[in-house]
Amino acid sequence: MELHPKQPTAKGPADWFTGDVWRDGLANGQGPSSLSVAAVHFSPGARTAWHRHAIGQTLYVMEGEGRVQSRGDDMATIRPGDVVVTPGGEWHWHGAAPDHLMTHLSVAEGDPEWGEHVTDAEYGG
Repeated sequence: MELHPKQPTAKGPADWFTGDVWRDGLANGQGPSSLSVAAVHFSPGARTAWHRHAIGQTLYVMEGEGRVQSRGDDMATIRPGDVVVTPGGEWHWHGAAPDHLMTHLSVAEGDPEWGEHVTDAEYGG
């Protein structure tokens, strides 16, 4: 068993996010596993860029209100207790609603591939 002290909260890089986003890394896979678990905190209107994960990503909304969208699908509103499962290779984005903070747990497998930023028109639905 190993005890890992809590790491500092990290600001999300501008290449990956629009707006203020903060990330608390919680766990990483061991050995060949590419698993990562993080609590991600979005300020109102903040969001990821379009991205996809090699194996997939699951989000669990902890607080606030957010938005998610897979490329080609309608945007959806997410609230505490909602679970969003995105299969590997699917381009998507997620973030906070315009007037709410939002925090979700992200459980991702496989390195992300980052695309272009979500435009205001895409974010507005």
